[in-house]
Amino acid sequence: KYLPEMDQENSQVGLSTGLAWTQAGGEVLYVEASLIRGKGDLIVTGQLGDVMQESARAAVTYARANLNSYGIKENLFENHDVHIHVPAGAIPKDGPSAGIAIATALISTLTNKPICKDVAMTGEITLRGRVLPIGGLKEKSLGALRAGIHTIILPEKNKKDLTEIPANVKRKIRFVPVSNMDEVLNIAIEKKKKSKQRATK
Repeated sequence: KYLPEMDQENSQVGLSTGLAWTQAGGEVLYVEASLIRGKGDLIVTGQLGDVMQESARAAVTYARANLNSYGIKENLFENHDVHIHVPAGAIPKDGPSAGIAIATALISTLTNKPICKDVAMTGEITLRGRVLPIGGLKEKSLGALRAGIHTIILPEKNKKDLTEIPANVKRKIRFVPVSNMDEVLNIAIEKKKKSKQRATK
């Protein structure tokens, strides 16, 4: 569900935008990931259904298996728990299509790199980081348009569904098909020039 209070002025670390398909139509779905002191457990909140919880587990397993690729310390999970939260907790949420949004939020947190605020994504994730097809792309794209999204990352195998997207949506949103998590992160993670040190007062 689109939550105006979740609107971001700036791109943030650990906050991604997924897309959901509900009886009311397409909606954006915010995913937050955080690390807290612990023993490597996964905490999932936001009234997520079984399938979405499994997606969260798959996303964590993928991140743990690829720590070196992303320059993450290998022992990070030994003394930290991962907390995945999907706001609007009163609304039940389920389905596998938030997998890449969960993985992106988590890897953003682990690497301390912000996610572009106007990028939304939909796709199931496998343990090897493959991006699998989803349903309801047309409805999801309409929800993204209402929320001010400019780019949608979608599974390569959903490219055929782009013919169903209304022309006015295609003019305003860039659709980027991907087949793996590396491609997702390449688009979703904000590319920053070397940050200038803030002048100390």
